[in-house]
Amino acid sequence: MPSRSAVFAALGAAVLFGASTPFAKLLLGEVSPLVLAAALYLGSGVGLAAWIAVRARLPGRESAAPIALADWPWIGAAIAAGGVAGPILLVQGLARSEASTASLLLNLEAVLTALIAWTVFRENVDRRVFAGMAAIVAGGVILSASAAPRAGASPICSVAPPGRSP
Repeated sequence: MPSRSAVFAALGAAVLFGASTPFAKLLLGEVSPLVLAAALYLGSGVGLAAWIAVRARLPGRESAAPIALADWPWIGAAIAAGGVAGPILLVQGLARSEASTASLLLNLEAVLTALIAWTVFRENVDRRVFAGMAAIVAGGVILSASAAPRAGASPICSVAPPGRSP
């Protein structure tokens, strides 16, 4: 059972992560998507470095374990995917969609991460985890149903009968 402080830290991280999308959308009018992605993740790196420096000075904290040489390719791939390509694609997508749509799509990050952990790394996915993933997907479907195209809406591509223009 996780401690209360761990639960509050996870909830706080979720709130801040969820709030970042609408705020990033506001900045897109002033800053290019590539610069915004770089600034967001540079800020994240600076904040994490500051936290590591403060935490290292706290009493009773153990130092971090050294990273094995065999782990560096995996770390490099994680940095390239999650720290370079992911943020750029996120902000590019945010520039082309509404913040509410992007926020709903970001919920799939947890589901896709769990699916990758389950299929690639053979992590245990019990009924609760699977039910949670299904609830996230179902919630996204329900919340986005109002944004779905309706009958009678203008189609993206229309085909007119012969002799008539669309």
